[in-house]
Amino acid sequence: MIRTGVSTIALAMLLAVPAVAQEKKVAPGAATPAAADAFLERATKEYSEFSEDDARIQWLYATYINDDTSALVAKSGAEGTEMAVRFALEAARFDKVSGLSPDTKRQLDILRSGITSPAPTRAGAAASLSKLQTDMQTVYGTGKGTLKGQPINGSDIEAAMGTNRNPAELKEMWTSWHDNVGAPQRADYQRAAGLLNEGARELGFKDVGAMWRSNYDMPPEEFAKLTDKLWNEVKPLYESLHTYVRWKLNEKYGDAVQPKTGPIRADLLGNMWAQEWGNIYDLVAPPGSGDLGYDVTDLLNAKKYDAIKMVKTGEGFYSSLGFAPLPDTFWKRSLFVKPADREVQCHASAWNLDNVDDLRIKMCIKVNGDDFVVIHHELGHNYYQRAYNKQPLLYRTGANDGFHEAIGDFVALSITPDYLVSIDLLDKDKVPSADKDTGLLLRQAMDKVAFLPFGLLIDKWRWGVFSGGVKPTGYQGAWDALRLQYQGVAPPVARDETKFDPGAKYHIPANVPYTRYFLARLLQFQFYKAACDQAGWTGPLHRCSFFGNKDVGKKLDAMLEMGASKPWPDALEAFTGSREMSGAAMVEYFAPLKAWLDEQNKGKPTGW
Repeated sequence: MIRTGVSTIALAMLLAVPAVAQEKKVAPGAATPAAADAFLERATKEYSEFSEDDARIQWLYATYINDDTSALVAKSGAEGTEMAVRFALEAARFDKVSGLSPDTKRQLDILRSGITSPAPTRAGAAASLSKLQTDMQTVYGTGKGTLKGQPINGSDIEAAMGTNRNPAELKEMWTSWHDNVGAPQRADYQRAAGLLNEGARELGFKDVGAMWRSNYDMPPEEFAKLTDKLWNEVKPLYESLHTYVRWKLNEKYGDAVQPKTGPIRADLLGNMWAQEWGNIYDLVAPPGSGDLGYDVTDLLNAKKYDAIKMVKTGEGFYSSLGFAPLPDTFWKRSLFVKPADREVQCHASAWNLDNVDDLRIKMCIKVNGDDFVVIHHELGHNYYQRAYNKQPLLYRTGANDGFHEAIGDFVALSITPDYLVSIDLLDKDKVPSADKDTGLLLRQAMDKVAFLPFGLLIDKWRWGVFSGGVKPTGYQGAWDALRLQYQGVAPPVARDETKFDPGAKYHIPANVPYTRYFLARLLQFQFYKAACDQAGWTGPLHRCSFFGNKDVGKKLDAMLEMGASKPWPDALEAFTGSREMSGAAMVEYFAPLKAWLDEQNKGKPTGW
């Protein structure tokens, strides 16, 4: 499961929601630089007045789910949607105006391109789009597969596919989920894609894919080339992992289930989308070094940690870098454990309700190693939110959407044995020796590296749909081709054009852009290497912890406080010294593992 740590600042909520019915007219008048500045002043004021109340309603709903809070959040969401669409349409009026200041132009672009589901303004179109998107998400949210012929919901399938090793039952769960949840969405998705493109063109974009790609401070076509460049940098590492995992699965299941050559059967990888493979680490662990030498869950329990102590420890990491402590209100207002008396959204998320310093996290924390990592990740969002809180309102977000996810992830990479010793969780004489590194790196790679092609192909497929390169008659075929091209995986049963496997992944019916997660997987290693270099680390990169290094913290804060006020290369340069996103740091991190994998793979066919 991807730990996204949704950053729920009000700006993101305002700009990311699907557009619903609205018939507001764009304000008349000449499109001049002075008019653009006046519009921005008015829009910022209106948004500021709306956002804090909206954020409180969103928080109330997430932490106290009932019919009343559901009604409140629906009403507030509709108001925010109307505002976002109205602002985007008016911002589009100034797209070709000359003489705009760079700041005005940047903020107008944020307003114009920040809506992920642009609705057409013609009568009835926005309402139709809203209904289509709601219907698809209902199919997804209420959908079920089967196991041994009995109905089973999506979250239970996800858990079962992580532990089940019966190939017939894995095939049944995979196939039933994709057939029952994906296929019914096909016609609705086609209609929704047409409406989305119509809305995007009203805002001056070629199609929705171009609109999404325009948010990266470069022409949309250049951003597509950048993602290909990044993928090619890490592709050899993925191919080595793929080869090794394939032959280990062949050892486990035999040729009839997983052949020695060709793609891997998608349902055998421990995840219903084959996006992360860590759940089958037990099948691929190196002999003799698969045991990592310690278990963070055991360490936390031995030291009698509870939820609050885990969060205090995460705060301590950031404090060691020189960041100010979290405000008292954080400890009073956050949700740390699941209440016994009401329903809440347990998915971990980080919030800033007033866009200044009303920082909170929402988690149903369990005392285990996974949640220890997630806490460090979520707090990364909070410290980022606070760092840019003096920027103009529209700049109070990440330098691009990959940055926000990458900040907490790169800090979490520093949860190394040395860090655990520093905080008195691990005894110094229990630090695992170098012979455990292969297992440590392989376990990381099964999630971090395995995810990369999946993180890329989701939007590759959608970009093709939106541009017309993927026709409605070829939705399934194009999906299968991209899965084969990038991931080297194949469905366990034949698929045809009555199917719609993309819809079996939440981000497709919800229309959530996905490239951010691909970027975050690479950026976190780029940030991590920069921090380790600044800290003077000279050992293997994967053993580095920059805990306690205030020079690192100072440079990190300089990047974070920029928010979205400058193009992301400026922010990247402020911390790493480079203006280019790169996969080189990930390649360096996993270099010892790749050498080991290549040794294991000698004589075995690579590729698919």
